[in-house]
Amino acid sequence: RLLGLSYLWTGSINGVKLQIWATWLFYAVLVDLGDAVADELGLPFERISLEMLYRGLYHFTVAYNKGKASDPIQYFASAENQDLAVVKILRKPPARLDFSPFPTNHLTFFSSS
Repeated sequence: RLLGLSYLWTGSINGVKLQIWATWLFYAVLVDLGDAVADELGLPFERISLEMLYRGLYHFTVAYNKGKASDPIQYFASAENQDLAVVKILRKPPARLDFSPFPTNHLTFFSSS
């Protein structure tokens, strides 16, 4: 749906195969671009958002047409384009649940009187 292929309807098996082939080809190019951006930034590949990289291709195209950018890897790795959110933010690890019958941590009792 993100690529807009749901609007391209065809009834033949060749058309369906062409859509699948085009999707896999574009995904491979996107993964390769994400890997190159991760290498440029010195981050693991898992920190790169492929969806935001795909959405940022529009911004790169506009900058390319204006003559402000020529290399997509340098464009996505530059500090002034970090608002494109290509790099995923680090989240806190989920809190661990204490299933013991009498948990002692983080409990505070107050007297009612």
